[in-house]
Amino acid sequence: MLRSLLTASSLLACQALAYDQTLGFNGPALVDTWPLDEIYQMALAEGCVVTIEDTDEDALKKEFEGRFPGMNLNLTTDLSNFHSVRLDEQLAAGHVHVDSIAFQTVHDFPRLDAKGALFHYAPVGFDQLYPSMRDVRAAFYGILTVGWAGKWNTDKLPGIEPPVEWEDWLRPELKDKLVLTYPNDDDAVLYAFDLIMQQYGKSWFDRLLAQNPRWVRGTRSPDTIMADANSTWAASLTSDGLFPTSNVNVSHPVQGSFVTWLQLAAIPKDAPHPEAAKLLHNYMLTPEWQSTRGSWPVRRRLSRHL
Repeated sequence: MLRSLLTASSLLACQALAYDQTLGFNGPALVDTWPLDEIYQMALAEGCVVTIEDTDEDALKKEFEGRFPGMNLNLTTDLSNFHSVRLDEQLAAGHVHVDSIAFQTVHDFPRLDAKGALFHYAPVGFDQLYPSMRDVRAAFYGILTVGWAGKWNTDKLPGIEPPVEWEDWLRPELKDKLVLTYPNDDDAVLYAFDLIMQQYGKSWFDRLLAQNPRWVRGTRSPDTIMADANSTWAASLTSDGLFPTSNVNVSHPVQGSFVTWLQLAAIPKDAPHPEAAKLLHNYMLTPEWQSTRGSWPVRRRLSRHL
C-alpha cells in the first residue's frame, strides 16, 4: 500500500519537460521535485535494491550505501562496449535486469533512446546541468567529466620541470620513465594520439617511441605501475585524472588539444527498480556528490578550474 501511495505521489509531483520531438512516440520527460530523503523512502518501499552497470565508479557503492542505509547497490564495472552489448541482449530477450547504466560510449545513448529503451526522467538538479551535457528530453545526461592528463610521480621525478605541451614528454629526463596504454586498446587513447599527431606530425610519435616507453593494456594500469615504489616507470599521458594528488602531479597542454568526455547515465524504461534508480540518479547530481569526484562537475556553479 505504501509503495502504491508513494509511487502515485511521485507521479503527481512530476511535470512534462520541454517538448516531444518524436510526436509522442517516446513520451515526455518527467521532472522530479521530491526531496532526496523522500525518494529514499520510495526506494526502500520498492525493495531496497538498485543494479547499475558502470565503467568506473568503484567508490560509488560504499558512498551510496553509506548515505542511504538499507539500500543495496549492485555494481558491475566493465568496459563500455561490454556494457552496451549486455543491455542490447537484455532488450532483445525482453528481460531488462539493470536499473541504471553509466558508461562512456556516448553514441549508444541516442541509439538506445531511438529504440524507445530509455526512461525520460529528469532528476532534481537536471536544470542545473550544462545544456550541452544533457539530452533535451532527459533520456540521458552527464554525471561526471573524464579526461586524459599528463601525470608524473613526484617521488620518482623530484624537481622535474613540469611537462605541459606534448613535445615536453620527449625530454631526456623522461626516457625509460613513461608507461603508456596501447592506442589500439582504447579508442579514447587512440584519439588522443591522433590529435597530437595532427598537430606535431608522425615524427612526434617516432620520437616518443625513442623514449622507450612501457606499453600496457588498460588506462588504469599506468597509475598502478607509477604508484609502485619498486617500479622505475614514473610518468604517463594515457591515464585519466584532472587534478593532482599528494605525490602525483597533473598537467594539460595549453597549445595542444587533449581528450575529455562525459560519463553519461540513463535509466532503462523497463528497469525493475525504477524508484531505486531515481534515488541513485538524484544522488549523483547532488552538489554533495558532484563536488567530490575529482573531476569537472557537470552542474553549473560547481566548476573547479585547473
